[in-house]
Amino acid sequence: MAIARYPSVVIDCPNAPALAAFYGELLGWDVKGETDWFEIRPSDGNNCIAFQQVESYHAPEWPGQTVPQQMHLDLMVEDLDKGEEVALSLGASKAEHQPGTTFRVFLDPAGHPFCLCLS
Repeated sequence: MAIARYPSVVIDCPNAPALAAFYGELLGWDVKGETDWFEIRPSDGNNCIAFQQVESYHAPEWPGQTVPQQMHLDLMVEDLDKGEEVALSLGASKAEHQPGTTFRVFLDPAGHPFCLCLS
């Protein structure tokens, strides 16, 4: 029996409002929060990604593992080129190492890797 209905992911970062704004724009989700904790949710409110501001934050290194990524988001898109254009315009950077053809790896403004994947 499930004890929870909707998963939530919490991402450590150096600037919670800025990273929430980045992902809120990228996904078209609503942003809310205060000080060092922000959340984004779709209009139905069923999912949540939270951003927790952390002192002495160290960005993951990808594809290396000196500072492991620990987690990453896969975001489904219909068009990789359009998705890349939007992600870059919002402040993401494209990772140098691209290991596949049906997805692209980017780094968010805090350095977390995330992928845009063909849906």
